[in-house]
Amino acid sequence: MSTWRAGTTNLDCGSGTAALEGGSLERRYARIRKSAGSRAALEREKAAVPLPQSRSAFAAVSSIKRLSVCMSAFQLHTPGKAATPLPHSKVPAASDRLLSLDTFRGFTMFWIVGGEALVLGIQHLGHNRVIDLIARQLNHTPWIGLRFEDCIWPSFMLMVGVSVPLAFARRSLTETYTQQLAHALRRTVVLFLLGSVRESLFLHAPCLIELSSALQPIAIAYFVAFLVAKKSWRFQAGLAAGVLAAYACLLAFVPAPGVPAGTYVLNHNLVHSVDIALLGQHRWDTWPYRDEGWGTFLSTIPTISTTLFGLLIGELLLTARSKATKAKIIGGMGVAFLALGFGLSPLIPIEMKMWTTSYGLASAGVACLELLFFFWLVDIAAVRKWTIIFRPFGMNAVFIYMLTSLISISAGVDVFTDPIAVHLGKGGFLFEAIGVMGVEWLILFWMMKRRIFVRP
Repeated sequence: MSTWRAGTTNLDCGSGTAALEGGSLERRYARIRKSAGSRAALEREKAAVPLPQSRSAFAAVSSIKRLSVCMSAFQLHTPGKAATPLPHSKVPAASDRLLSLDTFRGFTMFWIVGGEALVLGIQHLGHNRVIDLIARQLNHTPWIGLRFEDCIWPSFMLMVGVSVPLAFARRSLTETYTQQLAHALRRTVVLFLLGSVRESLFLHAPCLIELSSALQPIAIAYFVAFLVAKKSWRFQAGLAAGVLAAYACLLAFVPAPGVPAGTYVLNHNLVHSVDIALLGQHRWDTWPYRDEGWGTFLSTIPTISTTLFGLLIGELLLTARSKATKAKIIGGMGVAFLALGFGLSPLIPIEMKMWTTSYGLASAGVACLELLFFFWLVDIAAVRKWTIIFRPFGMNAVFIYMLTSLISISAGVDVFTDPIAVHLGKGGFLFEAIGVMGVEWLILFWMMKRRIFVRP
């Protein structure tokens, strides 16, 4: 990992550059999609780029074939149609960021590194329906169903995709495509290895491949999104839909030894059987997650689609459309994905640990609606003072994720909080949780103020 100043980063390998309402970034990005990266060609190309258009209706969903309908509902780029040239503007400074994306990322990371402990601390003070409901949502669904905790990982996958075109446009101002490809490949390898390190320390044994944790699937999906970033929106949308449809067919029609096709039973399904075949029974028998049914190899495939959905949103944000129109399209995507996911659930259960197609769609819908909320409140309504709570977590998300994985911050903080907590009765747990979260926030706030951003 490298430390740098006066730059931008985010959890999932991209930039949060925020000058998105028209200008040189948008024009540059549109040109790049039409060339192989030649610097001279980019300078010569002056043709106007087409602006994205949207369609207003979403068809009702009854099968996997309707995925293509969903994709056409938020058309982002139509090559070949005449369009008004985008207005020229100055290249945004490195300090310009999409604050809503930083805040959304920080909000999501907040629950991973200590938010759940805060809720449990409040719950220790006394149970009530509201706090009990929140606490329940901060635990994964045992098997079939969808809770807030089940949408945290997909939210990061979506944010990876949103960041790719923003970073691609910014880096293209100073780098060739070959240089960007090398950068993306290096970042992919580093993220993948960070996932290996994190899991190895957790298991107290070397573990190169751990695809049921977030970092390695994020690395793979990020690289795929980068490779197709110059393709048309139709190709990207078609690929996302195709991956989900193919994965649904794979689970529905391919049996495994002793497992009939179309089986979605805990630890008795195609995903589980492939993991046993590739990892070995001994690895499975000694794995701490075996009773929870987490998939590894096959279930990584559909995660790519969520990142491609984010890629489409990132490209939307780079267009000259009004913020209100962008918000409507993002909201339409969220509603459509939710409808698709729950519409398919009678046939394909919503199951996170297998990352079924219905789960992929429904969780992507939740992530889109969360992004819509932050985009509307922060970037449209400009209500921003409160974002200081979450932005430090979002601007150094990989750093705090790895730090809390490698070091027990609570062990150090408890030395100072325990003598006080023992006198607080039921409030002791909450006091300790606030202490840990406070130390994490202060570290990240200090880094943010000094423009220290750590990225893979």
